[in-house]
Amino acid sequence: MHFGFSDEQEELRVSMRRFLEDKSPESEVRRLMETAEGYDPAVWRQMAEQLGLLGLIVPEAHGGMGYGYVELIVVLEEMGRALLCSPYFSTVVLATNLLLASGDETACADYLPGIAAGTTIATVAVAEGSGRWDGAGILTEASGRPGSWTLSGEKLYVTDGHVADLVLVAARAPAGVSVFAVDSSADGFGAEPLTTMDMTRRQARLTFSGAPARLVGPEGGGWEAVSRMLDLAAVALAAEQVGGAQKVLEMSVAYAKLRVQFGKPIGSFQAIKHKCADMLLQVESAKSAAYYACWAAAEDSDELPVAACLAKSYCSEAYFNAAAENIQIHGGIGFTWEHPAHLYFKRAKSSEVLFGDPAHYRELLATRIGM
Repeated sequence: MHFGFSDEQEELRVSMRRFLEDKSPESEVRRLMETAEGYDPAVWRQMAEQLGLLGLIVPEAHGGMGYGYVELIVVLEEMGRALLCSPYFSTVVLATNLLLASGDETACADYLPGIAAGTTIATVAVAEGSGRWDGAGILTEASGRPGSWTLSGEKLYVTDGHVADLVLVAARAPAGVSVFAVDSSADGFGAEPLTTMDMTRRQARLTFSGAPARLVGPEGGGWEAVSRMLDLAAVALAAEQVGGAQKVLEMSVAYAKLRVQFGKPIGSFQAIKHKCADMLLQVESAKSAAYYACWAAAEDSDELPVAACLAKSYCSEAYFNAAAENIQIHGGIGFTWEHPAHLYFKRAKSSEVLFGDPAHYRELLATRIGM
C-alpha cells in the first residue's frame, strides 16, 4: 500500500493549479455566482478539448483518457481549493461513475463519449422531499415495460440539474429501485434552480410528469450501482474538502503573519497559534482519510464502503471547522462580503451535508462494520 503521488501525478497537480489560478480566480468565481448557468461554457470546452478532464476516468474505448481515481482526486483537490464553478463534479464524479457502475455497456457506449467530449453535461438525481440518500427515500415511480418507460415524481438537491443535458434518475420500478436516463429536452421533464446558501455549486428541483426514460442496467438492480456511485462520490467530495481546507489554512497563516496588533503580528499570540495548530492537525488528518479512501477506490478494494464513510464524515467536519476558524482569525474583515472567507465557509457547509451529514455517514459506517 503506497499513498504517495507519482511524479506524473504531481505534475498534473501543478498544471491544474496553474490552470485554475488563471480560469477560477476569486473575481471569476463571484461573476459566475451571479449568472443563470453558474459556469463558463468556454472554460468547460477548454477542460474537455485541451485538457481532457471530462474524460479523465472514462475508458479509452468510450473516448476517454482511461485514468484511475488517483488522478481524479488530484484534480478535484485543486478544484476544491479554487472553488471552481463548473458542472464537473455532477458530470464526471456522479454521472460517469453511475454509468460505469451500472454495467450497462450499451448505455456507456451511448453516453460516455459525449461526456468525454464535453458535449453532454450530466447529473444524477437521487434525493427527494425526505432528504434521504438511501433506497428507502426513493419514491419517484417508473412505469411501463421494457423499452417504454415513463417517470413520475420529484427530485431535490440535484447538482447542476438546471443545466444538465442528461439526468440519471434513481426511481422505483415494479422490480425495485432502478436507474433511468432522461433527456432534459423530453416532454414531462422540468428543472427549477434552487436558491442555495452556496452559489458556487448549483442545485435544482427536477419534476417528472410522465417523462419518457431509458432503463440503464437491470430493472431492480439500480440501488447497488447507486450505492457504489455514492461511495465514490463521497471519496471525491472528501478530496475537494481537503483542497478547500488547505486553502483556508494558508489564508489564516498568511493573515496571522501580516496583521499587527499591539505592535506584534497576531500570529505571535498564543490563542492564534493554537487555532492555526489545530487547523493544521485537522487538515493533515483529513488528507490521510481522503487519500486512504482514494487508494481504496483506485484499487477497487473491499475497504471502499468503510473508507468512504470515514473520509466523508471526517473531511466534512475538518473543512467546516477550518473555514469557520479562518473567519475568526481574520476578525471583522472576515465577516464582510468583500472577503473570500465566506465563500469557503458556504462551500464547506454545503459539502458537509451533500449526500448526508457526518452523523449519517458515521451511522452508515457503524452499520457496515456490523456494530
